[in-house]
Amino acid sequence: MSLKMSAFAAAAVVASTAFAALANPMVGGAPMYATKNIVENAVNSKDHTTLVAAVKAAGLVPTLEGKGPFTVFAPTNEAFAKLPAGTVDTLLKPENKAQLVKILTCHVVAADDMSAAIKEMVKKGGGMAMIKTVGGCMLTAMEKDGMLELKDEKGDVAKVTIADVQQSNGVIHVIDTVLLPAS
Repeated sequence: MSLKMSAFAAAAVVASTAFAALANPMVGGAPMYATKNIVENAVNSKDHTTLVAAVKAAGLVPTLEGKGPFTVFAPTNEAFAKLPAGTVDTLLKPENKAQLVKILTCHVVAADDMSAAIKEMVKKGGGMAMIKTVGGCMLTAMEKDGMLELKDEKGDVAKVTIADVQQSNGVIHVIDTVLLPAS
């Protein structure tokens, strides 16, 4: 192969790698790569340090690094900060692991649901769609002003602020509120 062809091939590889990073939105100031799994990407987001700490404390890293597919509704640090003072610290204690696992798995669906698919479910459902999570929670998906919203079992509503962050084992949708089970 000529030097000119080698340079062209190298440029094509660099361009395709850059395009793959740009195809996904940036999250927490970090590029999200569709070739990496949920945990590999989440650890790079400065907006998800609380979520990552919680996933580690709950022992869910191996699961979320697994094959999937998973749809993760990923609350930001600001979402966790909306919880009553001391809640996060209490949940991170080893004796509260079961409760933490329940809350976190109420943010995970065993599917690869891009926002268009969820919006279609909402449309077919006459404005709402029920989504069952891995944790057994029922979320109500809705659409308001073109944006997806999720209502948890307590009636709190989370807005999807960044949708369709593709992962090698599913998709992440960033949300602004922690979703809680009924009990």
